Amino acid sequence: MPRSSSLLDAFRKVRRYSVRLAEGLSDADATAQSMDDASPTKWHLAHTSWFFETFLLRDHVAGYSVFNDRYAYLFNSYYEAEGARHARPERGLLTRPSLADVLAYRAHVDTAMAEAITGFSEPLLDLVELGLHHEQQHQELLLTDILHLFSRNPLRPAYADALPEKTPPVAPLQWIHGATGIQTIGHDGQKFAFDCEGPRHDTMLHPHALADRPVSNGEWLEFIEGGGYREPGYWLSDGWAWVQSQAITAPLYWTRSADREWMEFGLAGNHGLDLSAPVKHISLYEADAYATWAGARLPTEAEWEVAADHGLPNSGKVWEWTGSAYRPYPGFKPAAGAVGEYNGKFMSGQFVLKGGSIATSPGHMRPSYRNFFYPQQRWQFTGLRLAKDL
Repeated sequence: MPRSSSLLDAFRKVRRYSVRLAEGLSDADATAQSMDDASPTKWHLAHTSWFFETFLLRDHVAGYSVFNDRYAYLFNSYYEAEGARHARPERGLLTRPSLADVLAYRAHVDTAMAEAITGFSEPLLDLVELGLHHEQQHQELLLTDILHLFSRNPLRPAYADALPEKTPPVAPLQWIHGATGIQTIGHDGQKFAFDCEGPRHDTMLHPHALADRPVSNGEWLEFIEGGGYREPGYWLSDGWAWVQSQAITAPLYWTRSADREWMEFGLAGNHGLDLSAPVKHISLYEADAYATWAGARLPTEAEWEVAADHGLPNSGKVWEWTGSAYRPYPGFKPAAGAVGEYNGKFMSGQFVLKGGSIATSPGHMRPSYRNFFYPQQRWQFTGLRLAKDL
């Protein structure tokens, strides 16, 4: 099958999935914004359409007319090369356009893209593929952002009807000896990768071991009951200041019921805490404090990636914090033009997470993937796996 045909199939599949994620949401659900870090569902649906319209249709398809010339200001995210934009903290004030208008915008872009893809050159097909993976990132953000929004509602509404299945009891944690010496990490050039996943390069690994699974809710409960959130000795200085200033005492969506039982809010609403499930919605600060309390540490991204290349078990349930700063690999150079702002400009003050989560879109996980967030952020499905030196 020609690459353009396979990409057209992928384009239709990805675009349909985004709309399916929004099914069942009201216009109000899709408009509200619960915090500066989150964006409304409606904005995610429109921004991903703006990406295709701007970087492919507007710039490379003769005779294309933009759907609405005011949308560029509303739905540009951070591309300085594309000019001024609506302030991120005020995205939830965009009561217009309506959800129906945004869906019409998507349909307009989809029709034009379907007609144009088969005539695109290889560099433009590369850009289409980038846009699809970009949209998959926003699909995950759509879920995490609507979860945060619903968590702020005292009614505790559920996004999904079905409760998650109970996790089978976890076995005692086991240690897997990691590879040592000079190892190679980074994307190997096969299939798609974001620019920040390369270049592939050598790195030195010292003797170490990784846990065979992420830390569970039950183990995290032991940390809480053992005074983990009360003892400053476990915490990085910035983390302890954050715990005190924000009055942090548990993962983000944990609460106590009237009879003092631990509950967790998720996409299926509020339910009893599953002690065997991986802990999630924790910050880098919390992950690091737990590791210190447990007499261990966080893995480096190189340790994690090399282990994943050899079949790291039980990954893909939560994004796993590493102790590695999000910085460029040796020889990294951002792409030319506006799309070069996509990853390189964020290589400051953030930490790398590896793996994927229950909210990650199908086909979007790979060992070389570098997710990244600031150390205090925890509204994503973020957990941890322990490591130790040998």
